[in-house]
Amino acid sequence: MKQLVILSGKGGTGKTTVTASFAILAGSCVLVDADVDAADLHLVVKHEVRESDNFISGKEAVISEELCSSCGICRNLCRFDAITEDLHIDPFSCEGCGVCARACPAEAITMHDSDCGRWFISDSAFGPFVHARLHIAAENSGKLVSLVREKAREEAEQKGIGLILIDGPPGVGCPVIAAVTGCDAALIVTEPTRSGLHDMKRAAELTAHFKIPTFVIINKADLHDETARDIETWCSAKGIKTLGRIPFDSAVVEAMSSGKSLIELPEAPAAAALCNIWREMLSETELLNA
Repeated sequence: MKQLVILSGKGGTGKTTVTASFAILAGSCVLVDADVDAADLHLVVKHEVRESDNFISGKEAVISEELCSSCGICRNLCRFDAITEDLHIDPFSCEGCGVCARACPAEAITMHDSDCGRWFISDSAFGPFVHARLHIAAENSGKLVSLVREKAREEAEQKGIGLILIDGPPGVGCPVIAAVTGCDAALIVTEPTRSGLHDMKRAAELTAHFKIPTFVIINKADLHDETARDIETWCSAKGIKTLGRIPFDSAVVEAMSSGKSLIELPEAPAAAALCNIWREMLSETELLNA
């Protein structure tokens, strides 16, 4: 199977819009929302949840009030200030290191599995849709991204689907590394701003480190033509092909507010640009020849 990850060095550049549109243009694929910290692909992809389960990762401390002698040793040792003055655990601060449980003379503290989120496998019009939701302030989003991708691979193998489309997280941190590792191609969605250019460079450096063929598209490109040209110039110098420009189009807001992908509004200029970009992507890669 082939795996294409859609990235952006920063949030709000339009990668979810691009991913949802590509899913329709591909016809058949496994769709993945790897932005588990702020998942939103489910808002524009009609789906029905088929399977779900909790995401258990790491440990959290629990103090037994019956056994606790109120000696305060645990609070003095905790480097994360996760134990309150009245000797209760603050779940948002506890890192699960376990030092309190090891040091407690009354053995009143035990380490329990931490419920960090939930993952889902849904059915959609174009194939399986794998997504997840990390709980507020929960950690290990990179591990959850890896779990979601593994579930997507299983779905693709079971159903004989040759393409996995991944809506990646923004930035260049652990969740992004988990999303790009092992992919066959990466598409970076950027915008013609200085911050867009800066963060696109960081994302491109990351994919270059993992030796992943990388392409770029410029969203809302007509808002600042000079910066759009700067992006194309930098990409050309780095050997990165710019597949196209997407114009600013109010139809994007219309599509999102009605829970549709942009391609479902074929008269929109941005939809036409995405169709051309998809054809360019297929001509540059072997995504549909798995």
